[in-house]
Amino acid sequence: MSGRLRGTLIAKRPPWVLIDVHGVGYELEVPMSTLYDLPDSGGEVVLLTHYAQKEDTVALYGFLREDERRLFRDLQKVSGIGARIALAVLSGVSTNEFARLVQAGDVTALTRLPGIGKKTAERIVVELRDRIGAGGDAARTPSGQVPRDARGEAEAALQQLGYKPAEAQRLVAAAAADGDAAETIIRKALRAALGR
Repeated sequence: MSGRLRGTLIAKRPPWVLIDVHGVGYELEVPMSTLYDLPDSGGEVVLLTHYAQKEDTVALYGFLREDERRLFRDLQKVSGIGARIALAVLSGVSTNEFARLVQAGDVTALTRLPGIGKKTAERIVVELRDRIGAGGDAARTPSGQVPRDARGEAEAALQQLGYKPAEAQRLVAAAAADGDAAETIIRKALRAALGR
């Protein structure tokens, strides 16, 4: 089982990246927090990985920081949270901020994250409060062709994170400025969605 990959970044298609490791291309799904900090295509990258196998699918997830991988794993231990919602949480809030919200029992703020309803937020607080230290000791496209323009990529990435198509389109329209890269649009849209 793979725990870490080092290779050349070939492509970024939020939330997916393609990394060449000695001639083998690995496709990984990454949270936006990792995507923001990756080098440009052609640069060397080292990602911590999480391998997931279900009945009929296999997926590989990548993280730049151990606290993010740990939180990704911890979140999936909460009933009702799978990989998609765990990635959406990591894309919407830093691990330190998430730990602060859990320690404070701030259910309202947690429900602003995509895919998190009130009952799920309450379960997160109950089940993770003891695992996540107050100091941030936590672990920190729809099918079909992804559009090649920055706005289209941003919309597709937001939909992958759990936003409905109309909501993703509205967030992108409000956040995008001329010349923005997809990663910039996604970052601004997520901040706006969370009221920051």
